[in-house]
Amino acid sequence: MIEEKIEIHTTDGTAEGFLYLPDRAGPWPGVIYFTDIGGIRAVYEDKAKRLAAKGYAVLLPNVFYRTGKLPVVDFPLKFGEERTTKRLAELSGPLTPEAISRDVSDYVDFLANRPSVKPGGVGVVGYCFTGKMAFYAAFSRPDKIAAAASFHGGGLATDAPNSPHLFLLSKPISARLYFGHAVDDRSMPAAAIEKLNAALSAWGGQYESEVYEGAYHSWTVPGSPVYNQPQAERAFEKLTNLFVQTLG
Repeated sequence: MIEEKIEIHTTDGTAEGFLYLPDRAGPWPGVIYFTDIGGIRAVYEDKAKRLAAKGYAVLLPNVFYRTGKLPVVDFPLKFGEERTTKRLAELSGPLTPEAISRDVSDYVDFLANRPSVKPGGVGVVGYCFTGKMAFYAAFSRPDKIAAAASFHGGGLATDAPNSPHLFLLSKPISARLYFGHAVDDRSMPAAAIEKLNAALSAWGGQYESEVYEGAYHSWTVPGSPVYNQPQAERAFEKLTNLFVQTLG
């Protein structure tokens, strides 16, 4: 595995991160890999490396660069605790749909300028908070994003006027989409999943949206209290199959 620490000069600043490549001759299809709200840490580095080993150039950016450098969280997250709530707001607040779109475009251009990255479509995947970032990515660069996947993503279909699901019928999008939902997820309850599915059906593009039975929010993350190894493996299979079919 080839690991390169990189900096991406974006429209709004400088995002640090990593680029992972297989340890053999390329070039490789590009993938943008978004972490959950906890930011880049060992468990997500390992997840990105595992995908890269399958034959991809995987970009793992610090999506929270506007708030701070790595590590973006330097204490154990305890949801409901005041310190955690404050930090999560600091991290997520700057990531408006417009900011996400600018970042995605810059990440795509960064990959396009690397000789180790194969020309053509790019994949993107997000988890938890960044599930909607992967969704927005498909709207932001329809010329380049060929596939977008979200696992236990939150806020994909809300009552807000800028809810991601509303963009399906108002923005050009050619990507193939995949959504893997958790059960009993407060950030994406059953009613929201139904709303998203209705919008996807009306959109008419290629997609899959499914609930992972017995899998709770953050089930794909080793070390999470709800980590579900069999369902995490199924999620990884779904992700790799999606990229094989769309990126080559």
